[in-house]
Amino acid sequence: MPAKEEMPDTIKRSPKHAQDIWSKAHDSAVDSYGEGERAHRTAYSALKHEYEKVGDHWEAKDESGPSDKGSKDRSGRTEGGVDANASKDHLYDVAQRLDISGRSNMNKDELVEAIKKANARETREARKD
Repeated sequence: MPAKEEMPDTIKRSPKHAQDIWSKAHDSAVDSYGEGERAHRTAYSALKHEYEKVGDHWEAKDESGPSDKGSKDRSGRTEGGVDANASKDHLYDVAQRLDISGRSNMNKDELVEAIKKANARETREARKD
């Protein structure tokens, strides 16, 4: 099935460039691995090099590269699109945009977890519309 028909809503709400990255990577992965979860994981991996999830959509990162340990050590452990390799200041700014309370007292790992939860909550809310 073409990527445009399988594209997740969070990506549909994102810039066209993000949609293009996901679509091209997905279609290439389908050609290599067939339909299914592996094609989706490959497409998300490509997207996460350039974009991070903020709320219910994806936004361009300041620098290209892996977003979390799972993409480096192949453990599969990810941070749900949060750029866990970003600076604490960047994570604080994202938390502020998402109106996460208590952010000024959080360390970097706590900011990552709070952003993941806020992203999931906003995505659930967006699906209701």
